[in-house]
Amino acid sequence: MTDTLRNIAIIAHVDHGKTTLIDSIMKQAGMFRDNQQVAERLMDSGDLEKERGITILAKPTSINWNGVRINIIDTPGHADFGGEVERVLHMADGVILLTDAAEGPMPQTKFVLGKALAQGLRPIVIINKVDKPDGRPEEVVDEVFDLFVALDANDEQLDFPILYASGRDGWCVRELDDERTSLSPLLDLVLDHVPEPDVDIEAPFAMLATLLDSDQFLGRCLTGRVIQGTARVNENVKAINLDGALVEQGRLTKLMRFEGTDRVPVNAVKAGDIICIAGLTKASVSDTIGDTQITQAVASTPIDPPTMSVTITVNDSPFAGQEGTKVTSTMIRERLLAEAETNVAITFKESDSKDSFEIGGRGELQLGVLIETMRREGFEMTVSRPQVLYSKDETGQRTEPIEEVIIDVDSDYASSVIDSMNRRKSEMTDMRQAGAGKTRLTFLAPSRGLIGFQSKFLTDTRGTGVLNRLFHGYAPFKGDIGGRRNGALISNDTGQAVAYAIFNLQDRGEMFVSPQTPVYQGMIVGEHSRENDLEVNVLKGKKLTNVRASGSDEAVTLVPPRQLSLEDMMAYINQDELLEVTPQTLRLRKKFLLAHERKKAARAS
Repeated sequence: MTDTLRNIAIIAHVDHGKTTLIDSIMKQAGMFRDNQQVAERLMDSGDLEKERGITILAKPTSINWNGVRINIIDTPGHADFGGEVERVLHMADGVILLTDAAEGPMPQTKFVLGKALAQGLRPIVIINKVDKPDGRPEEVVDEVFDLFVALDANDEQLDFPILYASGRDGWCVRELDDERTSLSPLLDLVLDHVPEPDVDIEAPFAMLATLLDSDQFLGRCLTGRVIQGTARVNENVKAINLDGALVEQGRLTKLMRFEGTDRVPVNAVKAGDIICIAGLTKASVSDTIGDTQITQAVASTPIDPPTMSVTITVNDSPFAGQEGTKVTSTMIRERLLAEAETNVAITFKESDSKDSFEIGGRGELQLGVLIETMRREGFEMTVSRPQVLYSKDETGQRTEPIEEVIIDVDSDYASSVIDSMNRRKSEMTDMRQAGAGKTRLTFLAPSRGLIGFQSKFLTDTRGTGVLNRLFHGYAPFKGDIGGRRNGALISNDTGQAVAYAIFNLQDRGEMFVSPQTPVYQGMIVGEHSRENDLEVNVLKGKKLTNVRASGSDEAVTLVPPRQLSLEDMMAYINQDELLEVTPQTLRLRKKFLLAHERKKAARAS
């Protein structure tokens, strides 16, 4: 067992290169054979992480460098998964803050750096991607320093070392004109700058559970840092919650350390190390697992509360049960409870009748990832439009979540973006030139005004704009904000859509379905060109007769239907609509499928 240890977390805004840098570190530290095939972005092991190119779950790995074992924790960069970052910073004694040499500090950079500084960690700053044509590393260093000052960093934290790097190409340097060969300067700096874990080996064993996952062979696996003492396989332990109450007692059936991307069984672990244990059936995230004589729980930082929720119910459409295997409310409830147990940024509430479940999260992306994951596991469900979670201040006044929005856009489109944000009750706090004809706009905007804004934003900026958002705080309710869009085209019958019918309806609006798509009464098949809803018949075929006249038959030319992603659909629907989710299909529908029921509900409201 290597005696000397370093624990570091890599934190940054989304797409600034954390996972790619870890790939290069592991290759240069000799974690792979010369002829070994290694996937790109190795730490992004989940299917959704690979498809979307983002990190969703924090994951530890470790390397050996000059006789020292360095535990490295890869963290998500997207604000919706900030709960993961908040938890794993407990396991680290130092952080590497990555900043893109062109974009500079972004909203999530500010969020993760603030959390790290609050825990007293001393960051190492890396200006990454300095080989980009629009890179401006010297200016970015000044912006990072300003950010440290704005976040009340102490003198020790302000004296941060700076490296310039290209994680993809596997080099970093202390000065921009140094020879660019390897990542050795970074790893040597980690050994010099990051302190060894300050722990008590002689005290009774205690660890704080930070991550929870399940293994098909080992069962529930808890990952965390050993705060004090040592432990051996088969020792008796107990788990206590943050209040000190007993959760369960059990045995450590398996102890594992991280080596590269693998979990390697060991017989003993010691204070300071990041380990994975198996053998406990009830202990969860933020519980303290330790010797049977411990009574005091390890302190854990409270997680920021969720700001948005969706209501999930059983799928009751005419096509229910045709694709999924998990369709009952009991199955959905158990799966959502399991998610709330492992993901501290998710909250779970159920209705009195136990047939609908309110799931709270940080944003549309986090909730969308959960629903997409369940969908791939064989679940069928219906999902409501996302709602923001209101609060009350000391005076009893209603408050709502506000987000800081940073938009980088071509200067030609700045005015239309400002107009769109103003309609959403936003307040512009900064506007500056970002070089090469770009403008950077900063707003404080109500979260509910941003639901569904992404697609409109991309249309307004012809796909060239970049939008980043981050929870800012709660502020007094801003009043009504205009609704989504035009009305819906609603199918008035059940069957398969016909090309001839779709062709004749194209003047009425934009279609969401193509020929041969199964539809049912009350399903939304398109967007009306006007504000009202319109019932249409997409099953109507051409009436055939024996009479034929040359030139009277029109060629059926169809416009391709609009393709919407899961998150787009969640944001698109109105209060009286639902999203039907099955393993193979996503459908938009009215809450009440029959026209007379919709009229009755409209009168009642």
